Amino acid sequence: MARVTWFSSPSDVTTRLAEVGYLADAATSTTAFLAGALEKPLLVEGPAGVGKTELAKAVAAATGAELVRLQCYEGLDEARALYEWNYKKQLLRIQASQGDDQTWSETHDDIFTDEFLLTRPLLTAIRREEPTVLLIDEVDKTDVEVEGLLLEVLSDFQVTIPELGTVVAVRRPFVVLTSNATRELSEAVKRRCLYLHLEYPDAEREREIVTSQVPGLEDKVAGQLVATVARLRELELKKAPSIAESVDWARTLIALEIGDLDEKAIADTLGVILKHSSDQERAIKELRLRA
Repeated sequence: MARVTWFSSPSDVTTRLAEVGYLADAATSTTAFLAGALEKPLLVEGPAGVGKTELAKAVAAATGAELVRLQCYEGLDEARALYEWNYKKQLLRIQASQGDDQTWSETHDDIFTDEFLLTRPLLTAIRREEPTVLLIDEVDKTDVEVEGLLLEVLSDFQVTIPELGTVVAVRRPFVVLTSNATRELSEAVKRRCLYLHLEYPDAEREREIVTSQVPGLEDKVAGQLVATVARLRELELKKAPSIAESVDWARTLIALEIGDLDEKAIADTLGVILKHSSDQERAIKELRLRA
C-alpha cells in the first residue's frame, strides 16, 4: 500500500491551510498533521458551523487531493454508502443472453463485473489510486448499524464484495469524520480515530477569519460584527450563527455599504445570520433592537 506524505509538520499544515483560506489553530494543525502521518482517521466533533466540514475541504484543496464525501443521514445503508449492483442493467444483459447457449454460471460471471458495479463514496475512496480525502460528514446522524460498516473500512481500508472478492486500498485516503455530537459514537469507532474538538473561535480569531475572507471590511465594522455574533451565540437559539454566516454577514454589510453596525443595521440584516423566526424575535428582544 503506497504511503502519501500529506504534510511535513504541524506548521506546514498551518501555512498551507491558510493559503486556501482556512485559519487553523495549533491543536487543529497538530491533529491534522498526525492524521496524515499516522494514517489514522480524524474524528472532528463540535457544534454546527465551527468549520468541521471546511477542514476536510481545506486539506483536499491544500494537498491537491480529490474530495470524496459521504453525507450521513438517518436510514443510510450499505447500498448508499458502499456499493450496489445495477440491477436494471444486469437484467437487460440476462435478457439479451437468453438467445445464446450460455449456462447460468457463465451469465452470473458476466453480470457481476465492474461494468455493473455502482460505487458509492466509501468504495470510491478506497479504489482511488490518486491522493483522496474521504469526508464522512455528520456521522452521528446515521444508525448504529452503519458504524459496523465504517469499522471494517476504517480498520483495514478494505471492502469485501462477495461476487468480486476483497478490494484493498492502494493508497489510504485522508479520512475526516465529523459529528455534531447529537448522539454518542461507539468506543470502537473512537478507538480507530484521532480526536479533535472544535468550538466557536474567540473574538480575535473570528475577526481574523472574517477579515481574511472579506478583505474590504472596515476594522470598526469587523469589530462590531464579531462582538454582535458573540452576543447572539450566548442566547438560547435554535441555531447559533456559524462562522460561514459571519462571513456572509460581512459581505452583506459591504454590499449595503453599511459603515456602522448600529441597532437598525443589525435588525435590517438579521436574516443573514439567523434563519429561524423565533431566533430573530429572541435576538430583537434580548439585544433591544428596533425591529
